[in-house]
Amino acid sequence: MTVRKVKSVWNGTLKGGSGEMNITGYTGPFTFASRFENGKGTNPEELVGAAQAGCYSMFLSALISGEELTPESIETEAAVTLGELDGGPAITNIKLTSVVKCEGLSQEKFEELAQAAKVKCPISRLYAGGTATIELDATLV
Repeated sequence: MTVRKVKSVWNGTLKGGSGEMNITGYTGPFTFASRFENGKGTNPEELVGAAQAGCYSMFLSALISGEELTPESIETEAAVTLGELDGGPAITNIKLTSVVKCEGLSQEKFEELAQAAKVKCPISRLYAGGTATIELDATLV
């Protein structure tokens, strides 16, 4: 199996410091404000959401392709909630909203595959049994 590496550097205090996350082809600054307020930059929760949305879309595509169908598009958004658990910050919910265009896919089969992708994509498996719930609102158009 493959191993992927990313790097993060943080300098300074929590509130006054700043950091940078480096992912292949992307460098994103992050600060206290970008994480806990509405400041400029990214944050770990956005990257978790991007990973979840991308993984879900790819896995659903694989499942649909396994039905001898070709999805025209799978667009997935992840809303990641940073809440509090046991006196500290925690990702408490991830809600996926996905819109799928695929000619020939029945509603019944779509619902089955959409739920299977939610449970079986590698990022979802990472959270299985953890503190975060992963919700799904999937639409076939």
